[in-house]
Amino acid sequence: MRTLTYYVATTLDGFIADPSGGFEFFPVEGDHMYHLIEEYPETLPVHVRDQLEVTAPGKHFDAVVMGRRTWEPSLSAGLTSAYPHLQQYVFSKTLTEAPDDTVTLVSTDPLEYVRNLKQQDGRGIWLCGGATLAGELLPEIDELILKVNPIVSGNGIPLFRTGFEPRYFELTESRVFDSGVVVNRLAAKR
Repeated sequence: MRTLTYYVATTLDGFIADPSGGFEFFPVEGDHMYHLIEEYPETLPVHVRDQLEVTAPGKHFDAVVMGRRTWEPSLSAGLTSAYPHLQQYVFSKTLTEAPDDTVTLVSTDPLEYVRNLKQQDGRGIWLCGGATLAGELLPEIDELILKVNPIVSGNGIPLFRTGFEPRYFELTESRVFDSGVVVNRLAAKR
């Protein structure tokens, strides 16, 4: 069975984006970036892969799921397919047509859809965001990989938007970088 991994950058106070959805305040320089590029090359969007001349195939994921708001910055930048090297699934109740045939728009229940995806053959599934989709998919998240940045933002889009229903995870790996970023890997306790 495939696994669902929420791999995302976060602030110390648990925000993945500013209140309007921007994430430009996260540092893209530092020794943590070398590790992330080497270990998770498939999570780089196509324009960054091209700029950095990253050609490495994915090590962990062959599919990415995201909410419409997570996909919108790519569309605004003219990228209709930010991850053509992955199977891309965008969950939206408002969009009716994808501008690129490498993107599958999904308007049905995210939890049921991802449960079915996990039953298919393939490597892991990367949950790239956002908070509402992460909240809906929380029962199916097998692993968290949190790139915890040494930033307190005070406000923004949280890691999860969901009701109070504690889910427990176990720390399986933690790596501290000179940049101050800590990459924590946690497995869901079932």
